[in-house]
Amino acid sequence: MTREGFLEIAPGLLRPDWELPAGVGALLTTREGGESAGPFSSFNLGGHVGDDPLAVAANRARLRGFLPAEPLWLNQVHGAAVVDAEACEEVPEADAALARSGRRVCAVLTADCLPVLFCDEAASVVAAAHAGWRGLAAGVLENTVRAMGVSPQRLRAWIGPAIGPGAFEVGDEVRATFVAADPAAAAAFAARPAAGKWLADLFMLACLRLRAAGVTRISGGGVCTVSAGQRFYSYRRDGTTGRFASMVWLDKC
Repeated sequence: MTREGFLEIAPGLLRPDWELPAGVGALLTTREGGESAGPFSSFNLGGHVGDDPLAVAANRARLRGFLPAEPLWLNQVHGAAVVDAEACEEVPEADAALARSGRRVCAVLTADCLPVLFCDEAASVVAAAHAGWRGLAAGVLENTVRAMGVSPQRLRAWIGPAIGPGAFEVGDEVRATFVAADPAAAAAFAARPAAGKWLADLFMLACLRLRAAGVTRISGGGVCTVSAGQRFYSYRRDGTTGRFASMVWLDKC
C-alpha cells in the first residue's frame, strides 16, 4: 500500500519511494506498531526522551527483525560531525554516519528535523544525516558528502519527513545565518506578520545545500511531521514525544 510516497511493508515500517541501486536498502519508521505508551505511543525508538527503557528496547528489538545488521544509534547534538558506523564501539556524539559494508545500518532519529539518506550509484557507500536548522547551517550535509569519498555527481539523496514550511516559524537570526552563506536561501523564508518572524522551508534549504555540494539526484521532501500527527512524532507540535528512525544500509559484507 502506497501512502504519501512510501510503501508500507508492516505496521510502523515504510520503504521510501527512492530509486536505489541493487545492494542498497532503506527503511523509515512511524509512530505505529510499538510498545510505548502515553505521549510516546507507540513505536518510539529514542532512548533519551523519557520513555520507559523497556518499551524502547522492545521497539528496537522489533525493528532489528527487519534489518540485515545492527543500527548505529547516534548521540545527536545538532552539529556537523560524521562518523564511520563500522568503526564505532560506543554511541558516538555525531549527527551523521556512513558505512562501506553491510556490517552496520546507518540510522538517525528525528521528530521535526530533516533525516537525509545517501547512497552512491555503485552501492559502495551509504550515509544517514540528522539535519535541523543548526546542523544545516553548520554543514552536516556537506560534511557527509565529503566523507563519503566519491564524486557528488554519483550520489543519490533522499529527504525524509520533517517540519514543513507552513509550521516552522523562526526568527531573524536564523534567516540571516542562511542568507549570509547563500543569498539564494532567501527564497526559503516567508515573512510573518509579527516583526522578525519567518516561516522556513527546511526542505528547500537542504536541497540548496545539496546542490551546492554537487548532489543533483535528490528525492523525497515535502512530508510535514507537524500535520501528520497519527503517523509521525513532532517535537514542535507535542513537546514531550518520541522519535522515529530513518535508515540506510548496504546488503554486502
